[in-house]
Amino acid sequence: MTQSLPQPRGALTPDRDLSSLTWMRVGGPADWLFQPADMDDLADFLAALDPSVPVFPMGVGSNLIVRDGGIRGVVIRLGRGFNEIGVAGQMVSAGAAALDAHVAKKAAADGVDLTFLRTIPGSIGGAARMNAGCYGTYMADVFREAEAVTRSGERVTLTPADMKFAYRQTELPPDMIITRVTMAGPAGDPDALEARMTEQLAKRDASQPTKDRTAGSTFRNPAGYSSTGQADDTHELKAWKVIQDAGMRGARLGGAVMNEMHANFLTNAGGATAADLENLGEAVRKKVYETSGLTLQWEIMRVGEPGKE
Repeated sequence: MTQSLPQPRGALTPDRDLSSLTWMRVGGPADWLFQPADMDDLADFLAALDPSVPVFPMGVGSNLIVRDGGIRGVVIRLGRGFNEIGVAGQMVSAGAAALDAHVAKKAAADGVDLTFLRTIPGSIGGAARMNAGCYGTYMADVFREAEAVTRSGERVTLTPADMKFAYRQTELPPDMIITRVTMAGPAGDPDALEARMTEQLAKRDASQPTKDRTAGSTFRNPAGYSSTGQADDTHELKAWKVIQDAGMRGARLGGAVMNEMHANFLTNAGGATAADLENLGEAVRKKVYETSGLTLQWEIMRVGEPGKE
């Protein structure tokens, strides 16, 4: 990108390879990577940035495939200025870059039950945007408000109604950047909460390939046998089960594999390209549709441009 950009106080890096910033370790370069120093730096930069330049907020890359051609425009990644966690009574306020696991542990130590976050990979900003959940609790259940910055640099406060929470999604503009999230959790005994999280971790590690290069669950659990799209949709039918029933556990394409340990974990088994991963995922979706009539929805976000053939 030859365009001149505003000069922030934070780090602004041209042509930054993004593969090292995603858990899958794939993806091409961003035209620019911006790591703002603080909220003022972020708002001032966006206000001064040419409105025609696209902006993509990126968390810790735990639920993301960046395509091999990379991302045009400015990728914004929040870091040290946005990871503090504070607890006041039953209210927990966390910078968007704070890791979900760190929020759960800090809250538990102060007697607030946000233990469902402990095993969710990623940061709290991404958890709010994607309505992340585990063990029957979702961000929508604990969310009170969020601070955010719009593409034009305006600071806004988001209510639960603004988020429009749905299963594994919200309706925020894709270029809006959440900077802080405030949650409220039930009271709990710190020792009991810590013990529960230890048990959850052991259960996760026994059933999920936590040491492999994955981006968590690849597909959302289907909404029942005939999705109505209504709020009373159920998700007892598991994505891993329909993938396994379709004979796609262990399926491979290039360096990509549907994990043998858990069939809903798309994995970079070594040397995979983003195209390998996405194309294998699409092959799984096709096979599941052919065998069950169900259309799996991606839970992993795929962004950017394909690489050159």
